[in-house]
Order: sequence, then structure tokens, then C-alpha cells
Amino acid sequence: MARYLDVHPINPQPRKIAAAAQILRDGGLVAYPTDCCYAIGSALDNHSGKERILKLRGLDERHHFTLVCRDFAQLGQFVHVRRAIFREVRAATPGRYTFILPATKEVPRRLMHPKKKTVGVRIPDHPVVAALLEEMGEPILSSTLLLPGVDKPPTDGWTIKEDLDHQLDAVIDSGECGADPTTVIDFSSGLAEVVRVGAGDPTPFE
Repeated sequence: MARYLDVHPINPQPRKIAAAAQILRDGGLVAYPTDCCYAIGSALDNHSGKERILKLRGLDERHHFTLVCRDFAQLGQFVHVRRAIFREVRAATPGRYTFILPATKEVPRRLMHPKKKTVGVRIPDHPVVAALLEEMGEPILSSTLLLPGVDKPPTDGWTIKEDLDHQLDAVIDSGECGADPTTVIDFSSGLAEVVRVGAGDPTPFE
């Protein structure tokens, strides 16, 4: 059964954040709210985390995973941000965007796109995620909590707990969450390509 953590949306309780981080470190899969919608995540060194997410979402190995980062400095450790696009990415973070960029050697090969050697990165604007990332000290391997055959992610933690109780190890609930995933911008070619329109305004990248 998944542990249910009721966390304050603005002032997250350190004890509960520490508990969620420990579950991730112990190899758990955690559902958590972001500034867009619910996501599911695992620790970077969790070798079964990627496969569990793919199975839960009904995806194959070509899926672009996202490293959810604490700040821009951390983001820069895991992806190459060319000088020509630095300002565009920096201006949109933190925010409701995921950027696909070439991965650095800090990213385990198994987490990269198998052909492009790229990975998604984002910095959410949400106090709960910020606290969790601070506690972890490293990015969280994440994907939108969008189940097969469903158009929108769930918007509250209790529903996730009820529906996925035996497929997750913890659910963080901090109140009603949005139902639109991030807008995804692919910079892997050096030019911006909007590959998914979501919660972030795509206009600056079109």
C-alpha cells in the first residue's frame, strides 16, 4: 500500500518531506504535485524506477523522461545548454516547461533517449517540489502521471492513492492540482521545436 502524505502546499512540513525523500532513496515510486499537474518520480539510482514508470504509463523505451531539478545550476550539471539558447531556457525557469536537451555524462545512459542521447529537464515553481528536491540533493527522474486511455492527469492525491495504491509507494497530497502537463520544447537540434503544448505559453518559442 502507498503511504499517504498530507503536505501543506505553501509551508511543507519538513518531517513529511524527509519521509518522502527517504522513500525515494529506498527505491520507491512517489506521486507528487507540481505547478502543472501530478507527476510520478523515482531516484536517479533506482534501476527499477524507469521500468515501473513505463509500465504504469503504458509507454515504451522511446519515451523522454524528465529530470526535475532544484535550480538552474543543478540543471546545468545534467544537460548541455548552448550559449545561443541559454537566455531562452533561463527566462522560462522555474516554470511550466520541459526542455529536451543533450545529456551530459552525469546522466546515466539508461535514462537518456536511446537514439538521441537527450533527456528532458525542468524546474517547477512549487514549494512542495522545491522542498523535496532540496532534501534529495539531486534531481528526481519523473514523468507526468497520465495513465493509458486517459486524457488528463488526476488532480488530487486521494484519488491517486485509491486508484494506484498497489503500484506506488507514496502519494504526496498538497491540495487540488492542475490537470495540464508542461509545454515541451525540444532544443536538441539547437533550435526550439514545440513538441507538446501544455500549461506553459508556447508563444516565446514559436
